[in-house]
Amino acid sequence: MSLKIALLGLLDAKGPASGYDLAKAFESSISNAWQAGHTQIYPELVKMAADGLVAVESEGARNRKIYAITPEGARLVRSWLIEHQPTAAMRSEVALQAFLLPLLDREDAIEVVLRLRRQFSERLAGLECRPVVKASGFGRYALRLGIAQGRAALDWADDTLAELREAGRDGEGSPAETGPRPPEAGLGASEAGPGTSAAEGE
Repeated sequence: MSLKIALLGLLDAKGPASGYDLAKAFESSISNAWQAGHTQIYPELVKMAADGLVAVESEGARNRKIYAITPEGARLVRSWLIEHQPTAAMRSEVALQAFLLPLLDREDAIEVVLRLRRQFSERLAGLECRPVVKASGFGRYALRLGIAQGRAALDWADDTLAELREAGRDGEGSPAETGPRPPEAGLGASEAGPGTSAAEGE
């Protein structure tokens, strides 16, 4: 359902587009919230056309189809936004590595967190370098959320590194004995990583 809603939302916001255009829009705008490639987008558009959610507005060279959202598709997007409660369940490799970090000795744990921190930093830099979205611009709220989550992820990495290094100065043992505790709320708890749950803007 989320891929369908994302495609319908893009068509509703930006107007008619080809499958290629929508794939590029995913890369530049929604990829931080929901990732999809050409092999997923094209079959979904065919299904949506069969369901009456989109219509082929025109067809060009090399069978290039331009899709437009139908009134039924627009109603589905609005209904989903207003009525659907997003799931809080997460499947995040970043969160799983954070959860299992105490299995490593201190030096290896530090290397893992440093690697994650580099990933967070690169992702955040990409978001912060995006053009400023106008007050009325589509995607500004999602971009703001992505940046906030990216900064929170860096804070988590810095706090965890400080804790691990302090344990080393004290001559203490591995993270299993002294390091960061696994999240008590379980693997589905907040991961604070910018590459998992945040949506990004245009």
